Amino acid sequence: MRFATYEHRHQRRVAVVEEDGTLHPVPGARSLTELIRSGDGLDTLLRAGAAALDVPPVPHVSEVRLLPPLQPPTVRDFVTFEEHVEGVRRSVDGVGGVPEAWYDAPTFYFTNPYAVIGAHDDVPVPPGSDVLDFELEVAAVIGREGRDLAPEQARDHIIGYTVFNDWSARDLQSREMQVRLGPCKGKDTAATLGPYLVTADELEPYRDTDGFLRLALTASVNGEVVGEDLLSNMSWTFEEMAAYASRGTVVRPGDVLGSGTCGNGGCLAELWGVRGEQSPPPLKPGDTVTLTVEGIGTVSNTVVAGRDPEPLPTARRRSRERP
Repeated sequence: MRFATYEHRHQRRVAVVEEDGTLHPVPGARSLTELIRSGDGLDTLLRAGAAALDVPPVPHVSEVRLLPPLQPPTVRDFVTFEEHVEGVRRSVDGVGGVPEAWYDAPTFYFTNPYAVIGAHDDVPVPPGSDVLDFELEVAAVIGREGRDLAPEQARDHIIGYTVFNDWSARDLQSREMQVRLGPCKGKDTAATLGPYLVTADELEPYRDTDGFLRLALTASVNGEVVGEDLLSNMSWTFEEMAAYASRGTVVRPGDVLGSGTCGNGGCLAELWGVRGEQSPPPLKPGDTVTLTVEGIGTVSNTVVAGRDPEPLPTARRRSRERP
């Protein structure tokens, strides 16, 4: 099943989406996040969806504003595509190859859950940035609480998948990561989730013999394709990522796990690293980025002008006196 969260006539609803775009509101559901938390995994969501199909349809999906399918409590963004790491490292750091430490485990960082936007919302340029980029990813959504999971257990804890665009201000990112704390304002202002949450059972036919989901990924800017890849080129499965995320801690319903950006043009920075120049150029107001994932759907966001940053002083050099 496919679940959407939408706004229509100033009301927010959760609905099941049929193949033709017909929306069936889920009875009693105030949010998809709340619905996921109310049960114990996929079966609860499928029962709620079945009940929704008995509800008369509301306006077609083309007549509503699609919101993010859910408001996640946490967003862990992994980096599981070797080709992406190699290209972006060359672009951002000017160094070739992949760090040996990358091969040890599926590394991630926590990004901003408050920055999540819908499938067709505008994206303001982050304050102070001149080098805006997109990142084509797929996100898994946790449906059951778990701790110290094994990968074979983790499959039962993933409730579904959605398209994820991790918008990145490359100039801010490159500068602030020299402090060695990871991305900060470079990845803090927008993250697209959508158009729907597709339940995990819907994508099982795409699973290959190694456990990866073989889904075609396509990125275009202003209608021109700039990147194509397969999700199965990930170096870890979503189950392995979920297991690692749960190591020594708890993953809870609604948590989002991003795949990391795919290769072969999954973002502009990778292409800049490969080509040695900013071609295509950084995104600017008026540019529209469209990302499509087989079996899940398409998100399409237009860049708009952002605000100028409020001025802050640089660090004050203190005397280092002691009491």
